[in-house]
Amino acid sequence: MAPLAVDLLVLTFNCAAAFVNVAVFANHVHTAFVDNATALPDLVVLSLQELAPLSPSFIGDYFLHPYFSRFDDAVNLAARRHEGGSSAGPARAPVSATSNSADSDATGAKKPYTLLAAHNVGYTAVLLFARDPKRIQDLRDAQVGFGAAEMGNKGAVGLRMLYDVNGDGQQATELTFVATHLAAMEWNLPRRNANWAAIVRGMTFEDPKVVLQNASGGVGTESDRLLQDTAADDDDDDEDRSRARRRLHDISIYKPTSHLFVAGDLNYRISTTSPPPNAAFPSLDAASENFYPRFFPLDQLTRERTAGRTLHGLSEHEVKFPPTYKYNVLPKKAPTSDEDETEVPWEFAPHRYPGWTDRVLYLDVPSWVKKTQQADSPKMAVKAYNALPLMRTSDHRAVYLRIDVPLVSREEMIPPASLLREQASSSSTDPRLRLPVDVNPEAWTRRRAARRLELITGWSAFLWSTKEGAWVLATFLAVGIGSYWWLYKQ
Repeated sequence: MAPLAVDLLVLTFNCAAAFVNVAVFANHVHTAFVDNATALPDLVVLSLQELAPLSPSFIGDYFLHPYFSRFDDAVNLAARRHEGGSSAGPARAPVSATSNSADSDATGAKKPYTLLAAHNVGYTAVLLFARDPKRIQDLRDAQVGFGAAEMGNKGAVGLRMLYDVNGDGQQATELTFVATHLAAMEWNLPRRNANWAAIVRGMTFEDPKVVLQNASGGVGTESDRLLQDTAADDDDDDEDRSRARRRLHDISIYKPTSHLFVAGDLNYRISTTSPPPNAAFPSLDAASENFYPRFFPLDQLTRERTAGRTLHGLSEHEVKFPPTYKYNVLPKKAPTSDEDETEVPWEFAPHRYPGWTDRVLYLDVPSWVKKTQQADSPKMAVKAYNALPLMRTSDHRAVYLRIDVPLVSREEMIPPASLLREQASSSSTDPRLRLPVDVNPEAWTRRRAARRLELITGWSAFLWSTKEGAWVLATFLAVGIGSYWWLYKQ
């Protein structure tokens, strides 16, 4: 009998700072639901980039609710349609915003999915939907920015949780998700790799300073020394240093006992320069000499990952879909609503090489788990990895991964002590055993400072570049003039 698993759908989409059309996005999510599967997934995770304009993205909270709610409506609209048995394929009837709508919840109908978490760092957000919310325990989030002044114009936001089927820990597994948006432009390859290093260094699910203090029993300066002094990697007798290193590993994205998924607009291209005039572009015509699979060997992400310079240790299912960026959306061929448009006409933007910028990767089941259960070895079982059709509101195509994740307990995922000792003195490439980049003990302190700058930037943009902000400024001005006049008359 195959090991028990959680049915997971991870979808990444660059929203181009525009409100998503609920009905259109629901059509696309439904396509992902029915791709090589008959049942709805247990969990749906959305990685969203350029979710909203600057001011709501940097202020966050209330200002992002209208954006989050549209994705909530779309996912549940697609799920309702799936439960209703609608057909899939080009001949299917499109979902409309009024048919079988998620708004029917106002009448008391239960949503198929519950939105359990919606967090952002600047323009990037992660949303978690669950069929059974009671199975989600110990839910945590983490953020890191690596834009200007470490703000979230580029950054990553993560979630970590325990998925427990019965609540008794017998059928449970730990899951970590990272949604990210790395540096753009063809020539920015080194910065993209540096952005990934910033995620490993700065995305922690607890405050590293507090963790180090608890691990060493000392003050912050001593704790920092324990982390930074990496010259004595083979000094296993130093219990404080070893304990501190293990605790930092446990709060990083590479926690040894957790599965890991990374999704986003990773921005890796097929060239380090912009295309010259009349450059050869990938074609979707299988008979063309420029058929798009022939360009994939130029993919920067695959080359950098296999060379150990980025996304260390992660795996990716075979990429068979066309480039996901950059598209120019063309006018409609006939007057119709967006949700009734069967295919959005497009062309590749001539000033950017088309590339596979949008990806979903995962950390495979560790070798020691596979070896200890050879008869019925747990494994990641990919059902589908594909790109969705172009949507009129974006120059990217969304990408999704449908995968069965084995329910391997945290106890089973713990690396054997003998393996830890062996790898501590070698150049291990398994990030569960040895982090590729040391965790920064100042990560939370730096994030708090960047968050203050985001709020200042967001509110400034709100006041000076939006109609609502203009009303606020006008109100303050009117009150000020009125107060001055009243005091002067007195």
